[in-house]
Amino acid sequence: MSGGRYNYYQQQILEIVDYIETEINENGKKKTKEELKQESSWHDKDWYERYPEDLYHREYSKEVIKEFKNGVKFLKIAYTYAQRIDWLLSDDDGEENFLIRLKNELNALKNKPKTNNK
Repeated sequence: MSGGRYNYYQQQILEIVDYIETEINENGKKKTKEELKQESSWHDKDWYERYPEDLYHREYSKEVIKEFKNGVKFLKIAYTYAQRIDWLLSDDDGEENFLIRLKNELNALKNKPKTNNK
């Protein structure tokens, strides 16, 4: 791995993206048996009888999901800038490579097919 000027903190941006994309993908869906099993360690036996809504992941409105998707888009752009600048400042790329790679990676994000999440 190259770079390191920012102690690879830009990777945390991708972790945030993963968390948000998980929320988008699980939006309002029924939890799996495995997820319920993991939760059972901190719920009593009749929890889901009293709170049947907890059998499902939180459901956000279409407007909120739209903004989650916008957030993901902007975070990926932020990651790309942080990564490319990191490599330039760490002398892994020269200015010409920096500009070429930045342009190519931003274009790849722009042209990436949209997902059909809720």
